[in-house]
Amino acid sequence: MSAAVLPSALKLGTVQLRVANLDRSLNYYQDMIGLRLLKREAGFAELGTADGSALLRLREMNRSPRMPRRPAAGLYHYALLLPDRESLGLVLRHLARNGIDVGQGDHLVSEALYIQDPDGNGIELYRDRPRSEWTYDLEGRVVMTTDPVDVEGLMEASSGLVWNGLPDGTVMGHIHFHVGHLEQARQFYCEVLGFDLTARYGRSALFVAAGGYHHHIGLNVWAGEGATPANEDEAGIDFFTLLLPTKKDRDELISRVRKAGWPVEEGQDMLRDPWNIGIRLIAAG
Repeated sequence: MSAAVLPSALKLGTVQLRVANLDRSLNYYQDMIGLRLLKREAGFAELGTADGSALLRLREMNRSPRMPRRPAAGLYHYALLLPDRESLGLVLRHLARNGIDVGQGDHLVSEALYIQDPDGNGIELYRDRPRSEWTYDLEGRVVMTTDPVDVEGLMEASSGLVWNGLPDGTVMGHIHFHVGHLEQARQFYCEVLGFDLTARYGRSALFVAAGGYHHHIGLNVWAGEGATPANEDEAGIDFFTLLLPTKKDRDELISRVRKAGWPVEEGQDMLRDPWNIGIRLIAAG
C-alpha cells in the first residue's frame, strides 16, 4: 500500500476524447453504444445516461487527423460499468444485431465486451461480479485473468428484454492506458496520487485502485518500452476525472501532488501524468 492513500469512496467521472468528426461519433455513440446526448456546443458534445449522468465528452479536432504514429502512450480503453448482467447481455445482443465486431474476456472479477469507436478509441463494456466472489493471491492482490465469456449465458440473461440504450446506473468503471515505463507509472499513480497496487500481469501491466476495487486504472507497456505520448492531432484521450468525496479530499490531493513537484493548473484543478494524460480533480460533493 502506498504511503498516501486515496479516499475509499473515490469514483471516476467524465472522460474527454479527441475525435475527427463529431457528427459521426455522435451517431455511433448514440445508436451503437446507447448513450444519450446531454449537451452540444461548438466542437464539443457531452453524453451520458437518461438520468443526466455525464460519462463522456467528445472534442472534435479542428483539423484533419494525422495518421497515428506507433508506439504511442495514451488510451488503451475506457470502461463503462453496467449495473447488472442482464444489461450487459442486452448490450451484446444489440451490438451483434448491428454487426459490430466484439471482443470479450472473463476476468474472474468481471465479464467484459470490447469494441472501438470510429476513431479507434478503445471501449470496454462490463459488469462486475460481487466482491464476495473475488479471489486474492498470497500477497493480497486481486486475481484476474482472461478466459472466454459465457456468451450463451449472457444472451439467456437478457432474453425477452428490450434495448433502450445504456441503463441508469451505468458509470465510468475504469480506464486503461499504454505507458512508456511501468515503474514510472507505478510511482506516479501510487506514490504521488495515492492509488493502491491491486494486481500485476507479469512484467507488462499493473492495476491500481482505491477502496479495494479490482482496478480504477490499468497501466501497460504493450505499445513498447519508452512509448511517448500520442500527438494532439491524433484521436485519443484529453483527460479523465477523479471524483473526490469532499472538497477537503480534493484540496489535500492537490497539495500532495504539488509537494511532489507536479504542477496543477489553477482554476481547472488539472494535472498531467508523465505521458501528458490530463487528470481533473473534482469534489463530488
